[in-house]
Amino acid sequence: MILLRSYRRARSLTARKQMQWLVWGTGAGVLPFFLFYAIPFVLGRQPRAAMELAGFVPLALIPLSLAYAVVKYRLMDVELIFRRTLVYILATAAIIGICLVAVNLFQATLAGDDEPHVTLVAILCTLVVILLFTPVKSRVQEGIDRLFFRGRYSSRKALLRLSQDLNADLDLARMAERLLEGVGAALGVPSLAVFLPGEDGAFAIFRSRGCEPHARMRRLPADGALRQRLDGGSPVNAEALADELPEAGPLNLAYYFPCRVKGELIAILGVGRKEGTDLLNSEEVDLLQALAGQAATAFMNGRLYRSLREKADELQQLTDYNESILESIDSGILVLDLQGRIARWNRAMEALYGKRRADVIGRRLEDIFPGSFREALRGSLAPGRPGDNEIANIYKLHLPTDDGRGLMVNVSVAPFQVGSGERWGTILIVDDVTARIRLEEQLQHSEKMASIGLLAAGVAHEVNTPLAGISSYTQMLRGQVERDDPRAGLLEKIEKQTFRAAKIINNLLNFSRSGRADLESVDVNRVILDVLSLVEHQLRTARIKVRKELAGDLPAVRGNENRLQQVFFNLVLNARDAMPRGGWLTLATRTEGGEVVADVRDTGVGIKREDIKRIYDPFFTTKGIGRGTGLGLSVSYGILQEHGGAIFVDSAPGQGTTFQVTLPALSVAEAAER
Repeated sequence: MILLRSYRRARSLTARKQMQWLVWGTGAGVLPFFLFYAIPFVLGRQPRAAMELAGFVPLALIPLSLAYAVVKYRLMDVELIFRRTLVYILATAAIIGICLVAVNLFQATLAGDDEPHVTLVAILCTLVVILLFTPVKSRVQEGIDRLFFRGRYSSRKALLRLSQDLNADLDLARMAERLLEGVGAALGVPSLAVFLPGEDGAFAIFRSRGCEPHARMRRLPADGALRQRLDGGSPVNAEALADELPEAGPLNLAYYFPCRVKGELIAILGVGRKEGTDLLNSEEVDLLQALAGQAATAFMNGRLYRSLREKADELQQLTDYNESILESIDSGILVLDLQGRIARWNRAMEALYGKRRADVIGRRLEDIFPGSFREALRGSLAPGRPGDNEIANIYKLHLPTDDGRGLMVNVSVAPFQVGSGERWGTILIVDDVTARIRLEEQLQHSEKMASIGLLAAGVAHEVNTPLAGISSYTQMLRGQVERDDPRAGLLEKIEKQTFRAAKIINNLLNFSRSGRADLESVDVNRVILDVLSLVEHQLRTARIKVRKELAGDLPAVRGNENRLQQVFFNLVLNARDAMPRGGWLTLATRTEGGEVVADVRDTGVGIKREDIKRIYDPFFTTKGIGRGTGLGLSVSYGILQEHGGAIFVDSAPGQGTTFQVTLPALSVAEAAER
């Protein structure tokens, strides 16, 4: 009955052939024994010699059929058959013993009754068999398994639990390692491998144990014979079909179990021979096939999770890439959501406006920017305005900062839309054009100076001729008039005014002069000291004290000493005029990065902000009528331009003024010429 049941449950053709020979051989050997010997003996008849011979001789067919099944069909279930037979024999013996004990107890209880109670005894034995056979068989099975498997018994139990725990992990690598470790420990299999499909459909080893290094590079082609057999859903004994499956030969794996989900081959579990070169028996094959089915779902989930994670990583990389682009742009970018709150504030915006990202995210625009800036943007940010979905540009917008800087910025306001056209907010792109505007102003100023210089040169030449005649005739008339003549005073005033006019003409000529004077090595400290010696009396009279902070190791510059004296002379006189009630005049020199820097600093009334932009314009002066021509700083500016230098001013009303003159050092100028 055990063999017949195993034959009916066998799924593979090889297993059915194995069990067919065992069933036929056992039946052919046992049936004559029962017919010719066992039954007559039970009936009380003594079998004859011929009947005994006919009953015992066919028993030889049992080992012969077993041997044929082993040789022909590689039967490896002898151990399994033996264990099951032993289990049923021991379970039956235990049940018989229990029945005998129960019957004896029952008879001892009814010892005084003369009736045999045969029916009650039969019912009692039937109940014992029905109620106790299955649990007794399970206990016996567990004891036999412990006896046979010993150290691997707990591993086999763990393998059964592994089939339920595989879905708890979504990492393919860990999942494959747990599967291989569990199968290897439970069945004593040293060679194992998990195959996963590639993009071309071929299966390659994903994780393995005990496989040869060269075998790990082998692939199971998508159109191979092994793949076609596995698509059928049944495990494949590669050693039994070695001629038909050449691709499986070099892998040293005996069995291949398909891991399928809804007819799709998700993975392949390859299992080698057990320790001692034994093949798997049918019970172990069934166990691994069931485990492969559970692993298929786990591998499917793992593949989906890995694919999802790869997509998430790609999305994160794309996000980081776009984030890097936004952070690398030198324009300030801020994004407003539909509620008008700041959702994005890049690094350039932090540097431009001086506020950290963490301090502005989530706050409204009016909490961050001053009212004048928001008012200028109001029309561009108003919802529902004409051209709401178009980019609006605002140029040269004044943006004051908390640290006192006044920036000039260009602002572009654009709708923040997704691919579907749905609007998610507003993007503001802020470009700091402060330096550009200053450069444009300097360029305009240089062009203005060049134009005025040409005009001044023409005017100077035209005026100089009649002025020289007026001066000559005035001097002649003064020689012809007595000193006490009232006309002498008038002629003297005319002569002074002609000298003053001539001085103005000379300044105009110096301002318009395009040619460069002869340049030589000049000590800036000596130039400053010479200028101070010329104006020392005037400064003392104006109650102005002088502080000299001249660097001792100041390098020489290339320039014209007389023209540089004119520059510092103009700056010192302007400082004197800015301190009508006296004060301090500081003259300092130093070296910075290959340049000689000279500061002329006063404690005077300062310059208004709106006047600073015009101080280098010809004829512009803030002094009273008759006190200045407005050409001093213009001429100084032109002289410094000829020398490759520059002049800067820092002033505020009531806080004094500092003019800074920079000139390239002689060594730097010579290196630049080479």
